Amino acid sequence: MTEQIQPQPAPTSTPTPTLDELPRRFADFTTLGEALDYAAQGRRGLNFHDARGTLARAYPFAELRDDAIAMAHRLIAAGVRPEDRIALVAETGPEFAALFFGAVYAGAWPVPLPLPTSFGGRDSYIEQLRVQLASCEPLMLVYPPELAAFAAEAARLAGTQGIDWAEFAGREAPAVDLPQADGQAIAYLQYSSGSTRFPHGVAITHHALLNNLAAHSHGMEIGGTDRCISWLPWYHDMGLVGCFLSPIANQVSTDYLKTEDFARRPLAWLDLISRHDGTALSYSPTFGYDICARRMSSQTKASDRFDLSRWRVAGNGADMIRPDVMQAFVDAFADAGFKASAFLPSYGLAEATLAVSLMPPGEGIRVELVEETQLSGGDSLAANDGPRPQRFRAIVNCGKPVRDMAVEIREEDGTPLPDGAIGKLWCKGPSVMVGYFRDDAATQACMVDGWLDTGDMAYMSDGYIYIVGRAKDMIIVNGKNHWPQDIEWAVEQLPGFKAGDIAAFAITTPGGEETPAVLVQCRSSDETERQRLREEIRERVRSVTGMNCVIELIPPRTLPRTSSGKLSRAKARNLYLSGDIKPYDIAA
Repeated sequence: MTEQIQPQPAPTSTPTPTLDELPRRFADFTTLGEALDYAAQGRRGLNFHDARGTLARAYPFAELRDDAIAMAHRLIAAGVRPEDRIALVAETGPEFAALFFGAVYAGAWPVPLPLPTSFGGRDSYIEQLRVQLASCEPLMLVYPPELAAFAAEAARLAGTQGIDWAEFAGREAPAVDLPQADGQAIAYLQYSSGSTRFPHGVAITHHALLNNLAAHSHGMEIGGTDRCISWLPWYHDMGLVGCFLSPIANQVSTDYLKTEDFARRPLAWLDLISRHDGTALSYSPTFGYDICARRMSSQTKASDRFDLSRWRVAGNGADMIRPDVMQAFVDAFADAGFKASAFLPSYGLAEATLAVSLMPPGEGIRVELVEETQLSGGDSLAANDGPRPQRFRAIVNCGKPVRDMAVEIREEDGTPLPDGAIGKLWCKGPSVMVGYFRDDAATQACMVDGWLDTGDMAYMSDGYIYIVGRAKDMIIVNGKNHWPQDIEWAVEQLPGFKAGDIAAFAITTPGGEETPAVLVQCRSSDETERQRLREEIRERVRSVTGMNCVIELIPPRTLPRTSSGKLSRAKARNLYLSGDIKPYDIAA
């Protein structure tokens, strides 16, 4: 689909400046509230844009601080005490920002919760909120007025108080002394993107947060001319920590599109990057770059609309990085001045606050070609004495561990592995979580002596980290490992399919055997064409796995996504097995 180029309207007000006289501090604060106190002394701030990219509201850090303190007074007047949880539906806007920091100033723990997605509908969203509310047991759930029907019902079912944030903002804010903040105290709870049936609230202290914010600001070499542009949701760690809390702790003016507005008009993201002076910092999962490249018409010159020459850091994270997609983005936007060296691959997870590794700026995307048998066997990459390999996968370099972060690759029994050997990635540092909220068993299952088992498979080479895949996603059949990404990528090469159309996972057949199942979103309504596609997909998957797999064609927009936009294989598997994903009937 090609997005039509429209003339861009002039902003209706003045955004907060990129440059400021306030000396920059790299998150070297004791608490998050102290970080906002400092940022409020300058002129920078947050800037919220409408669906067409027009500035709707400039929100200087000084104004955010005033509003947050007023919110803290309202919360305390409502009975909030230190360590109470305050659940907040994380709509991108000044209301959530003020409420989040209001909870922080009040000594409470803000808990960002997701917005509805296109998959599942009203009942699914209410249930997701209810389960997460039951997990964190907040004193209240505060939500935007437009979600009152959903959020109020979830609050009722969870036995907590539901409050429209417009109503809450209209309450009196009697002045009261705020509690003394402690850097070792919990700052907030972060639910992982897949938190549905068994949610895990990641408990992050002020100290852990600020250590990570300092580490990745140093790693990205933030400078005085840098400006952040983001459409990432604030209920996901990359959006919340990387593009909301980090700009405050590191005093960076930031421009926002709402996530749903990006989904409708993705090129508005690139308009925002083009519009401002200075150098741009902007992150996206792979699919964000993919959709932008696809929206550009081959008959349109990117330079007619965009100037991406000042895009200094084009961060990539939150899912497996696809070199082919990144190359397609370069091909589409090099004419507008985009440089491939701006790509900055990274790796992180909420349990480490955010960043575990970052590519040094300017190095771009670097890949290693690894033979498929080495990926499935777990041997050292150098230990290949057999015949010439037939198939490779390009593994992306995700950079070096950030400051203060130690990383080891280990065997299943915990034995450290040498360079080039694939195993579980473990990390340890000041920004690793204190644990999952009220879930000691889950905490003990992934943490040993301060080391966190990330659940990801990786190897290291010359100090750089290469992520291979999620251990829990691995499909093991007859003792051989198969990465679902390999199966999905193989099907994506067929005409008519794209990234996100395919989900591969293991199921148990009626005979008790494990086998891969492959769900493929199919846009054809012709039975004969579907049968042909099914056989073509079956042959392609057999060429990768050597096995006959279960191939199911399903309607478009059926596969579920996480809050960061990634395919959720685990949820797809559960929905398929429960019958909630209904494949097309197989033609007789």
